[in-house]
Amino acid sequence: MKAYLRGLADEFGESTNAIRLELNHLEEAGLLCAESEGNKKVYQANPRHPLFGDIRSLVLKHSGITQVIEGVVERVGDISRVWVRGDFAVGIDSNLIDLVIVGENIDMDYFNSLVKKAEDLIKRKIHCTIIFPEKETDYFTPEEKRLLIWKK
Repeated sequence: MKAYLRGLADEFGESTNAIRLELNHLEEAGLLCAESEGNKKVYQANPRHPLFGDIRSLVLKHSGITQVIEGVVERVGDISRVWVRGDFAVGIDSNLIDLVIVGENIDMDYFNSLVKKAEDLIKRKIHCTIIFPEKETDYFTPEEKRLLIWKK
């Protein structure tokens, strides 16, 4: 996900100067990468930073997604990957978690009961789409924003 100064200022309800200072600190620390797109400077997380994985993990845990994945994936069948898409995939908090589960031989009754328990636990709605592994490459459009959150 990419963001620019004014968009972040609007989203957080802060002044552009306050946001600029924080962006500069994060860029100097190497946590953000910046590039110019026209007359705008665009920022995004630096996936090569040594702390990127830890920060990503904290964000996922805070949102409750980690609890959902760990509680469901290992007990319902042969799941190879779990993707999140929609708002969470682009870093926007939401009451809906949209997951794409890649797997087969899934016990659907048990799966649905675990999803319901997870929804009650994290107080969010969970929408799951299950696809077979051989359909994964054709399922997503190239421009669709998605984030791999679990892999076997």
